[in-house]
Amino acid sequence: MAEDTHEGAHRWGRHGAGQASAGSDRAPRRRAGELSGLVLDVLRTAGEALTPGEVQRRLADAGSGPLAYTTVVTILSRLHAQGLAERFRTGRAYAYQAINDPARLAAGRMRRVLDGESDRDAALASFVDTLSSRDEHLLRELLGPALDTEPNG
Repeated sequence: MAEDTHEGAHRWGRHGAGQASAGSDRAPRRRAGELSGLVLDVLRTAGEALTPGEVQRRLADAGSGPLAYTTVVTILSRLHAQGLAERFRTGRAYAYQAINDPARLAAGRMRRVLDGESDRDAALASFVDTLSSRDEHLLRELLGPALDTEPNG
C-alpha cells in the first residue's frame, strides 16, 4: 500500500475512519453508544421479546439505515451482558426483551461493579459501612433468615 504523504491523510484515506466523503455511499459513523440506544429503544417500545431479525427490520423501518444482521446480534448480546435486556431461547435463536424495572437495572449495575472487584469482602464491607441506618436495617430484613444460618468467618 502506497503511503499518502498529504497532510492530514490517514491509511483510510483523506477523510479518516468512518467519515463519508462527498458522493460516498457510506453513512457517517455513529457516536459511541448511539446504536445500542436505538436498539434498546426498539426493545422498550415493542413490549415483547424480539428476535434479531425483527429488531433489524424495525430499525430499518424507523430510518436507522441498513444494518447487518451480525451487527444487531452483537448489540443485543452486549445489552444482555450489560443486564439491560433479557434473552429467551426461541427455537434455534434468541429473542430479546428490554428490562424496564429500574430496581432490577440498579441491581445489575451494582452486581457488575462488585464482580469487577478483586476483594469482594472488602468491597461489600466498605459498601455496608456507608449505608444509612435505615438502609442497613432494610438490608438486614431482606437477608432475614440467611443471616442466622450462614456461618461467621
